[in-house]
Amino acid sequence: MSQLPDQKSHPADEAPATRGAPGVLASRPAGWLIGIIASGVVLVALVEGRFFLIPLAIALLIFSLTSAVIDFFARQRIGPFHIPHWLATIVAMLTIAASLLALFGMATTQIDAAMVVVPGYAERIQEAVAALFVWLGDDVAQSILVAFQDIDFGAYVRTLAGQAGNLLVSTVLVILYVGFMFAERGWFAAKVMRLFPDPGQAARVEEIIASIAHSVHHYILVKTAVSAATGVTVYLLLALLGLDFAETLALLSFILNFIPNIGSIVATLVPTLVALVQFDSWVMVIVVLGSVGALQFVIGNVIDPMLMGRALHLSSFAIVLSLTFWGAIWGIVGMFLAVPIMVIVMIVCSHVPSLRPIAILLSRDGRISERRTTPSDSV
Repeated sequence: MSQLPDQKSHPADEAPATRGAPGVLASRPAGWLIGIIASGVVLVALVEGRFFLIPLAIALLIFSLTSAVIDFFARQRIGPFHIPHWLATIVAMLTIAASLLALFGMATTQIDAAMVVVPGYAERIQEAVAALFVWLGDDVAQSILVAFQDIDFGAYVRTLAGQAGNLLVSTVLVILYVGFMFAERGWFAAKVMRLFPDPGQAARVEEIIASIAHSVHHYILVKTAVSAATGVTVYLLLALLGLDFAETLALLSFILNFIPNIGSIVATLVPTLVALVQFDSWVMVIVVLGSVGALQFVIGNVIDPMLMGRALHLSSFAIVLSLTFWGAIWGIVGMFLAVPIMVIVMIVCSHVPSLRPIAILLSRDGRISERRTTPSDSV
């Protein structure tokens, strides 16, 4: 009888079993490469598309906050009467349009006033700053004065004035975006149901959206209240000290306090420079610097981070990084939007298991809130 040959294993027979591991290893660099390319594409899109992305981001914040306010008033009843939803929406749209146009008018008025005052103030500021360094020697003071004289402050103001047209276009875009969002608001729930046929998944998405809305609304309301209190206090303080442009500086403090940490520093330096030019006495300059600085330090670096960090569970260091990144991408407006965008990123990452480590890094103490939020909690 013929014996069957021994069935020996061949390398070709083991190929399917051993080929998988190198394939997995080879796919990792490809995945990293795709991720880097995708990040680059997104970064370029954010920079190049800022003309319409910035108004869109602002419109989304206004729409979200206004929708919550409309729902709140629509739920209120005075006996058998209540405010119709459509009427509240119309009133909200008219209020938004009037407010944005009023802010545009206020901004252009302040720019026009600055174009008249800045040239005269610039020369006095240059001399005053150079005088600060006299103790280092006349040569050093003269060098600093020459360096400051090379800075054309009037050109910066003229450039800012030239941006008024772009500001008007952005204002109109925000109004249009918000208007169309309100027009399609009634179909949003239906779109979510069709995008996610699974009821559990759709409920999960609505929970994420409600959580984002609640956190962002809380941030905007608290930040607005703190900034308004800061602006009023700064105005009373500067008016008491007899400083010029107290109203403008108070408005600037209100705006800058929406920028964490850095905003309070700038809001302290600007009144100090005005005092340096206006007063001949160094005592008044030190009083302005000390009083405004102390106020901004307490509010901007103690109360404000404490309230925002505990309310939103955000890391202070992560806030600074977000502020730097979005400031580099979208400029001053990016600094205003840095914290709301960071809140959105952290909440979305906390609900996606594979992205949860990012949410832990962005959080204040590493603990991700498990609070369940409903749309009714958004106000």
